[in-house]
Amino acid sequence: MIRSFRFQLTIWYVALFSLLFVLFSIFLYSLLSKDLRTRLDQSLTSEANTTSALLEDELVEEKGDVHLAATEAVAGLRLHGSRVAILAGSRLLASSGPVSQQESAVVVAQAARSASPDLVLALPRLGQNGARAATHRLTALGRSFLIFSIAPLDSIAADLGVVRRVIFLALPLLLGLAGIGGYLLATHSLAPLNWMAEQAREITGSNLNRRLEIGNAAEELAVLAASFNELLARLDQSFEAMRRFVADASHELRTPIAVIRGEADVALSHDRGAAEYQESLAIVLDESRRLSRLVDDLLNLARADAGRVKLEVQEFYFNELLAECCRSMQTLASASGITLECRSAGDVQFRGDEGLLRRLAINLLDNAIRYTPPGGTVSAVLEADAAGVRIRISDTGVGIPPEAAPHVFERFYRADKARSRQDGGFGLGLSIVKWIAEAHNGAVDLTRNPGPGTTFTVTLPR
Repeated sequence: MIRSFRFQLTIWYVALFSLLFVLFSIFLYSLLSKDLRTRLDQSLTSEANTTSALLEDELVEEKGDVHLAATEAVAGLRLHGSRVAILAGSRLLASSGPVSQQESAVVVAQAARSASPDLVLALPRLGQNGARAATHRLTALGRSFLIFSIAPLDSIAADLGVVRRVIFLALPLLLGLAGIGGYLLATHSLAPLNWMAEQAREITGSNLNRRLEIGNAAEELAVLAASFNELLARLDQSFEAMRRFVADASHELRTPIAVIRGEADVALSHDRGAAEYQESLAIVLDESRRLSRLVDDLLNLARADAGRVKLEVQEFYFNELLAECCRSMQTLASASGITLECRSAGDVQFRGDEGLLRRLAINLLDNAIRYTPPGGTVSAVLEADAAGVRIRISDTGVGIPPEAAPHVFERFYRADKARSRQDGGFGLGLSIVKWIAEAHNGAVDLTRNPGPGTTFTVTLPR
């Protein structure tokens, strides 16, 4: 099988050109053959009609002598490869050339089947290539005459033979020229592809910011190059996000690991009392928990990116889930001097992954409480209609700067980097919220309040 696209285009071009040439040759040959026969028929008909008119005049001049009149009528003709004969019944009166009995019999027999005075006959059994004849009936002086002009098809066959030879000789030459032209055309047309391939081979993970340049290439290749450049842009963004993700994850993992290692080094540096060992172990346990939570979040996000997380869908009441989340976060809110409110419009039945949606609500409430100063208020409102449910988590905290709003759902992003690590956050909570909402075919939006604070709205279709 030919794998070269250039050769495939050339073969298709030659095949199409061959088909068109053969069809055109058939059409030209048929048209020429029909035209030659039509002209021959017109010439034979004209000769038969002329002979009939001359015979009618000669009958008058010769006072009814049919033999003499027929001879004079035929003698006055100028013929080009044809013969004219005059019959009275089946008897030959005169002819311009030798006419066989078979020819006369065939013409008389075919003319007798038609009532038309003028008739053009095809005589395939006469001669090597057949013959054509035109007949005319004349009634004069009470007698009937049959005049016919006959010509063999040898000259037409010879002309068509010349045309066939020309076609057969021209076909290989034209196919050779078509093959060369098709190959050159394919090479010229595919040249931009080779140029694009050379540029693509030079693009690696270290220079994904490069783009293909094709100049004034064809529109189709321009579309291909544009699509490839868009792919490079997405890959560049993905690689950049991956690099940033690895750097941020390494940074977040380094802090608890450094604390654990430092506490272990201090505890093992010399003998200590039980209380000091317990204090060091408590610090190690707390950092280990933070580290374990961070690893779990990273693992969940990695599984979500790979599409390997399956939702455990079940029926539950969303109002009860939100109320339980508010109760579990009440201790943290009270310790921070924050008022936590939870409102719902009656029972709201929903079908989804209860565990993931519980984590969504907890993350939003935890984020709102952490960024709300003492004396502030955090509210969770559940709304429902026929289309779906909406969860609004609002706070009266420090708010989010306009320049930070487009980045709050990015992983490891913190609007307030100075507070978050001490408060126990990693910058993954809102990323997980966004993933859970999208996993349920929903969305989460950020709304900056006119006054202090922020509102996150999660919309989930039923």
